[in-house]
Amino acid sequence: MAVCENCGKKTAFGRNVPWSKKSTLRQFKPNLQKVTVYKDGQKVRKTLCTRCIRTMVKTA
Repeated sequence: MAVCENCGKKTAFGRNVPWSKKSTLRQFKPNLQKVTVYKDGQKVRKTLCTRCIRTMVKTA
């Protein structure tokens, strides 16, 4: 579902803690984008996080 196909980054869970210290649960969702990538000379559509997209651009 919400998982990067390259690094495996997925939704993390934590807590909102305001000044009153009344904590509530929250989710940290990765910034996922659908990207067309070339793999072995063929176009492949993948869901990647923006960190992986940046790394691919830098190494290409």
